[in-house]
Amino acid sequence: MMKSPPANPQSTAQKQFLTILSREEALARFEDALFPRPVPVEERELSEALGFALAQDVTAPGDVPPFDRSNVDGFAVRAADLAAASELHPVRLRLNAETIACGHSPQLSVLPGTATAIATGGPLPRGADAIVMVEHTQPVEAGDIEVGRAVSPGQFVSGAGSDIARGEVVLRAGAIIGAREIGMLAACGTARVKVASKLRVAVLSTGDELVQPGKPLRPAGIYDANGPIICAAVTENGGEADFLGAFADDEARLEKAMRQALASHDVLVLSGGTSKGAGDVSYRIIERLGKPGIIAHGVALKPGKPLCLAVCDGKPVVILPGFPTSAMFTFHDMVVPVLRRMAGLPPRVDAQLDAQLPLRVASELGRTEFVMVSLVQGRDGLAAYATGKGSGAITSFTQADGFVRIEALSDHLPAGSKVPVTLFTPQLRVPDLVVIGSHCTGLDLVMSQLSRQGISVRSLAVGSLGGLAAAKRGECDLAPIHLFDPKTQTYNAPFLGEGLELVSGWRRMQGLVFRPGDARFERRSVEQAVQAALADPECLMVNRNQGAGTRILIDQLLGSARPDGYWNQPRSHNAVAAAVVQNRADWGVTIEPVARAAGLGFIPLMQEHYDFALVSQRGERPAVLAFLAALRSPDMEQALQRAGFSRSPDDE
Repeated sequence: MMKSPPANPQSTAQKQFLTILSREEALARFEDALFPRPVPVEERELSEALGFALAQDVTAPGDVPPFDRSNVDGFAVRAADLAAASELHPVRLRLNAETIACGHSPQLSVLPGTATAIATGGPLPRGADAIVMVEHTQPVEAGDIEVGRAVSPGQFVSGAGSDIARGEVVLRAGAIIGAREIGMLAACGTARVKVASKLRVAVLSTGDELVQPGKPLRPAGIYDANGPIICAAVTENGGEADFLGAFADDEARLEKAMRQALASHDVLVLSGGTSKGAGDVSYRIIERLGKPGIIAHGVALKPGKPLCLAVCDGKPVVILPGFPTSAMFTFHDMVVPVLRRMAGLPPRVDAQLDAQLPLRVASELGRTEFVMVSLVQGRDGLAAYATGKGSGAITSFTQADGFVRIEALSDHLPAGSKVPVTLFTPQLRVPDLVVIGSHCTGLDLVMSQLSRQGISVRSLAVGSLGGLAAAKRGECDLAPIHLFDPKTQTYNAPFLGEGLELVSGWRRMQGLVFRPGDARFERRSVEQAVQAALADPECLMVNRNQGAGTRILIDQLLGSARPDGYWNQPRSHNAVAAAVVQNRADWGVTIEPVARAAGLGFIPLMQEHYDFALVSQRGERPAVLAFLAALRSPDMEQALQRAGFSRSPDDE
């Protein structure tokens, strides 16, 4: 069914965000519209309370332990009877006619000069004030014992209430009930607890382009990553997520879904449709769902400017930006605090540590920016490499350890500055091996073998020049490079500085790639193909990132020419091939194994040496030795050959 046109065509025109709020003001307005409000409470059996937050403080109804008890196997005694005992002058005690076991109340008192056998955990009998270990006694005739050392009052005794005293607050409201909390509550005799009811959060994705994971990807479609991510984030923060699916930009259908979601849930979270463009309808629907409606639409955040916050008849409605990175940052920064407060949970506490920025990080003045970083160990502490690939890059989250915040009044963070890094996880594990430099699919083979050995690897693709700079700063173990020196007509060695040594890798063929059948490139030399591409204004190229060895080759080919597509600068060989395969570009330069795997035409350009600059001071580290062993193993030799790489005789 075709959508009917809007009544006012002008309403579909692209609008600008007329009122951009600061992060702080937007969050304050959102909270003011929602609070104060009671936290919904329910009572649950202890066995069904796992993962819930306590709604009120829990006090101990009695002492734990409820009686004085023995900590060891031995004899309950009066300490005063043994004040003079020693190995040379042991004290003889008469045994009472009972043995105290766990769960059995003593029947006889310990009178002066007597003792009672007792097991670990047994209740202390009347009159006794200490326990003497069985190892420190000797049996004698008539069933008596001799004790060869003195004891102090209270020795090896846990007094009643020594663990938990009656009336003591054992757990505070807001505590998340885990296995340890259940154990403590059970020890107090608590069978039922009052907990905060989990928020029911409806999650919808919007957009004509969305395809659910597992379904065939249609042309111009993308898989819906936001739905699963948001649901997981809701669960991580104590809510119950209900993913209702992805909806096309059909205003009537979407409004119906949003109304039904709000009727049966406490919170509604959408992603996409928050920009003020003709195809974005979510924010227009909110205006009809209840009062007061939209609280903030447009926040001075990067990523996350299009964020929309609303309250409809007491229920929060959030429209997150459609790009995954924007959606997740805004959710964690702006939405999580509100959800946790509604659910009776304490504020989220994120771990932070300081690190140094090796490279300048630019920012947009006037917007608070969050920049994801990967952390590596440098000579003078941790170094933080920015890993952001734009607000649409979900892989940035998996590669990053945390993020740095750039305030709205700053336009950059200078290289060398110390910055606080907020971690994504409570603890940071510095990788065993750090590799920073040029990208190659052959390197993935070596990394996979190390991973199977339990060695954690951090690999950052910053190009050959960037890798060399990182190696010279001591921020990595190895820097993959493929740099040709025209003066010496050799690869890589002339670029090494003091403290670096060359580890031979493999050979790979770089070449020009194109779609088979393209007459501009078929059966031509590289020079002829480049001339044909430059002569055709419709011919679009795809480049490589600055600092990459492949970029240097491309610049040598082009000279001063800057054809269309020159500023499209992906960071990997696979990305270049994908651009050509998908008709987003007509030609580029990549390595032969990638070209063949993608089914592209290939014109050989140059066989280059892909080697490694090793930081000499790190050469004996176990992870480095493991890398070198894997690199030189016969299995790796065969794997590289199967992948299309080779080694020359001098590499053996």
